[in-house]
Amino acid sequence: MTYTSIIIGTGFSGIAMAIKLKEKGIHDFVMLEKADAVGGTWRENTYPGAECDIPSVLYSFSFAPYPFWNYKWSTQDQILEYINTIVDQYDLRSHIHFQKEMIGATWRDKQGIWTVQLKEGEDYQTKTLIPAIGQLHHPSIPDFKGKDTFQGPNFHSARWDHAIDLKGKTIGVIGNAASATQFIPEIAKVAKEVVVFQRSANWMLPKLDRQYKNWEKKLVKRFPFLFYLYRWSLWLQTGALFLVLKKGNGLFRSIFEKLSLFVMKRKIKDPNLIEQLTPKFPFGAKRVLFSDTYYRALAKPHVQLLTDPISSIQKNSIQTQNSNFPIDVLVYGTGFISNPFLLNIQIIGKDGISIQEAWKENPKAYLGMTIPKFPNLFVMYGPNTNLGHNSIIIMSEAQANYIEQCIAKLQKDSLKSLEIKSKVVEEYFSELQQRLSKMIWSSIDQSWYQSASGFVVNNFPGRTMEYMRRTKRVNFDLFKIEK
Repeated sequence: MTYTSIIIGTGFSGIAMAIKLKEKGIHDFVMLEKADAVGGTWRENTYPGAECDIPSVLYSFSFAPYPFWNYKWSTQDQILEYINTIVDQYDLRSHIHFQKEMIGATWRDKQGIWTVQLKEGEDYQTKTLIPAIGQLHHPSIPDFKGKDTFQGPNFHSARWDHAIDLKGKTIGVIGNAASATQFIPEIAKVAKEVVVFQRSANWMLPKLDRQYKNWEKKLVKRFPFLFYLYRWSLWLQTGALFLVLKKGNGLFRSIFEKLSLFVMKRKIKDPNLIEQLTPKFPFGAKRVLFSDTYYRALAKPHVQLLTDPISSIQKNSIQTQNSNFPIDVLVYGTGFISNPFLLNIQIIGKDGISIQEAWKENPKAYLGMTIPKFPNLFVMYGPNTNLGHNSIIIMSEAQANYIEQCIAKLQKDSLKSLEIKSKVVEEYFSELQQRLSKMIWSSIDQSWYQSASGFVVNNFPGRTMEYMRRTKRVNFDLFKIEK
């Protein structure tokens, strides 16, 4: 059987795509999910304190408001609850094939279809292939000397071992980025001691989180326009962060830097610790973190922050350049491998070219979705679609709208394939890199936003409104169309 579409993944992007297809009357599609449940990163990341760093009202679909959020910044369990609610509301489970992990796909040019290979040994056929696997699902663990010799419990935050009792333990935490700032305050409540090994400090703003009152929930449920008004106001507020991301806006950055330092100094009095926690790069150059509890946790007497570089990991301790620290449990809060995109998936396009070959210098895709030599392939949350100032779900909805138009064109005109022109992608990449060179992300030599060659390949240089405008209608003149 050949499907109209195969969507890979059941996170927010895949779900947005499936809903858009059903909305347009396209039901001949399946969603392949490697696990036995939906949710993507919100299924995988169950560490203590896991929550979103975008307000709940924005971190949800615009077409599916949810008046039941408990907090302004929702926890992992309620986000997963929301995802499951939407999957059931739009009857998507009948389209999902669980425990089907894609390991590759090959374009059959003669037939004009993709053959999708699964880890389980099966093959699927589809007219259009839509990887919607995101960027945050391959844990990154640096190759520390002696890493495999540690004899105690050790795991990455994305693979949290809930069977390990942390009460009364000395816990070593390597890393201090988004996930770590959420779980460190939680494990500090039960641990005998927490030793945090920090490579570099991060800029942080307070969340000012709060629980929504019952009368607020009832009000927005009864008057939905209030929900949308609130969502619009939050969209404007988070969009304001975009102002600090341009190199010339030093005044705005200075304001946010001063705010961050003011909040830090209210919770931490030790001048040495303040110095360790003060970043050495401009605000916004790396991912800005949000927390109401991290600084408070570091100020506790049984929590220690170390900036001395790690030399090696030993069987029951971590050796830095100057000291040795015995630990019982080791937790890696070291983030994810976001580049290369589509890691460990062998996608073969026209003329036998692989996606790895096409992207060996830099990942390039028009609007982050379409790639020369890969007809009828549409990537969601692809190169240069990430944001540093707003909700990625806004981008996912825009991508689903764009991709659906391409699929409708293929069906309506009985086309064999749509393939973006190489010249279009090169011009688009050049435009983006020229604009990105003026953004604060390009002011430092290394970050997770950048490729090995120094180009910013994760982020979009404009506002969400610009991306929505550019994806509203497909310009089919930019494609090679084969009948």
